[in-house]
Amino acid sequence: MEVKYGLISCDSHAQLDRDAWTSRMSKARWGDRIPQVVEVREEGFDFPVERWTINGKARGDSVCNCPAAMEGGVERGYYPRRWDEVPPKVYDPRERLKALDEDGVDGEVLFPNTPIQNFAFLQGDAAFELECVQAHNDALAEWRQVSDRYIPVAIIPYLSEIDVVVAEVERAVKRGHRGIVMLAEPSMTKKGLRSLNDPYWYPLWAACQDLGIPVHWHGSAGLAEQLSLPRWKGFTRNEFHTVSTSRLCATPAQLIPNLILSGILDRYPRLKWVCAETGLGWVSYVIEACDHEWERRHLWTEGVLTRPSELFRRQIYVDFWYEMAGIELRHIVGVENIMWESDYPHIASTYPRSWKFVEKTLNGVAQGERRKILYENALRLYGLG
Repeated sequence: MEVKYGLISCDSHAQLDRDAWTSRMSKARWGDRIPQVVEVREEGFDFPVERWTINGKARGDSVCNCPAAMEGGVERGYYPRRWDEVPPKVYDPRERLKALDEDGVDGEVLFPNTPIQNFAFLQGDAAFELECVQAHNDALAEWRQVSDRYIPVAIIPYLSEIDVVVAEVERAVKRGHRGIVMLAEPSMTKKGLRSLNDPYWYPLWAACQDLGIPVHWHGSAGLAEQLSLPRWKGFTRNEFHTVSTSRLCATPAQLIPNLILSGILDRYPRLKWVCAETGLGWVSYVIEACDHEWERRHLWTEGVLTRPSELFRRQIYVDFWYEMAGIELRHIVGVENIMWESDYPHIASTYPRSWKFVEKTLNGVAQGERRKILYENALRLYGLG
């Protein structure tokens, strides 16, 4: 990847075109179960709106999560109701390059967007889920064929046996994917799935380590409902969004101690993990708490041989996009473990004024540290040169 601006977003969202699944899955076999955009009648609207459906069921309250890209930007906070309202710079990889240049961003790590949020295909049977996953990964891999400024990460099937999961990851990496997105705790998302700590997943961790790709947890990583307060009807849409995004640090603050103490990091010492869209202010407390308890409880006598903070700095990365307090604690977290994100095209995105936020948050940070945080760590982690 050519570094022109000196800025890589390690959390952006790729909206696939409306025909991503209908053009890649068998209509004869799956019919209307295929993910697609359809017209629906919705309360509060005197005209038909459009929604994505999967397995015949509507998902979400907008046809595309892209308010930052809409006319007027994030202040407008507008979610399109029909597909023809969605700007091409959201779903067309060639047009989207213009958005990167407008924002002064060299490249972006691409997570799923509408209608996918980690476990969207956990409905129906294993064969249907697998074909949906493969269609997504194939469509997103084509973005990297358009430009090496795109860094796609693959989703995985959960209803298939582990050898099928590993095979899909290997296939996706051959097509250009540079990581996978993982549920925080599969057993809490759907009954019958194995715990993240279960040896069942060891072949997946081994494959990712051998392939040199990181495992990603994004946002709540599938635990929003389990770990969040119920939605209060008195909140406006913007108020509820603020409530939901301001608590994102609560999920990784629980996941990281579980990961460190599970022994997975010691078993797979070259496997990297990334917490995206979670900020980094929470990390210092978690590292200090784990170290404190590791020392007090003599956990090295129980198999945790490496100090937790050392494990973190060896294998775990975190993203941020506006936190000044988190940057002030960068040396506790580890300068080599911090990456920047824009979250384009979501409402929390810094687009199209990302450099304004960069200069504010990194004010006073030495140039060498700035380069690591803004793009060098990402180049190293994703093998981009």
